Amino acid sequence: MPAQRIFFWLDFAAILFFTFSRREPLSSLGLAVGGMARSLWIVGAAFILAMISVFTAVELGTMHSAFDNLPFGFRISGYVVWSFMQEFVLQVYMLTRLVRLFSKQSYAILTAALMFAVAHLPNPVLVPLTLLWGFIACFLFLRYRNLYTIGLAHAILGICVAVTVPNGMHHHMRVGLGYLRYRPQPHAAQRNNAPQTVSTQAWVIMEAWTRLSARHARP
Repeated sequence: MPAQRIFFWLDFAAILFFTFSRREPLSSLGLAVGGMARSLWIVGAAFILAMISVFTAVELGTMHSAFDNLPFGFRISGYVVWSFMQEFVLQVYMLTRLVRLFSKQSYAILTAALMFAVAHLPNPVLVPLTLLWGFIACFLFLRYRNLYTIGLAHAILGICVAVTVPNGMHHHMRVGLGYLRYRPQPHAAQRNNAPQTVSTQAWVIMEAWTRLSARHARP
């Protein structure tokens, strides 16, 4: 919705303003490039976990596309940017402040992870996953102070969930009202809207993707 997009960018602009107005060193904010090498294993671990999930989904038959009709590269790059934005809000804006509020870092990490999970309600897939990832990511951020590796790992794992878990469970990665209002659009529903001149053989070829076996797709 247009109004939602406007408020979204206004909110993020306010977060950037309040973050950088403190004039903290980039290293304390996790935005310094130096020292990134020692945290690159996080990206490697996320990639290995994603590959295991993909192979499992292929065997179970749950692997699917998560990018609709938009260009693949556009959706991938867009989600990478969105992952970094989420981690910036979670780590740089929230966690660093919570660390100053609580006497123990573990309390700050748990609080930030809970807030991150609550932001994904009522999605039954994303809530537990973001709670777990939020706890791990906050711990790793305080240990390595590098937002780039954590953001990239977030993107890898998020795309993995999008393509391996059925859309019927996570409703195309939606949260809030978007999750509740989600309505799947199966390819078979388009049959009645097609021109009547399409041959029976063409229909069989198109619907064969939704059949369980080639025997069922024969005219």
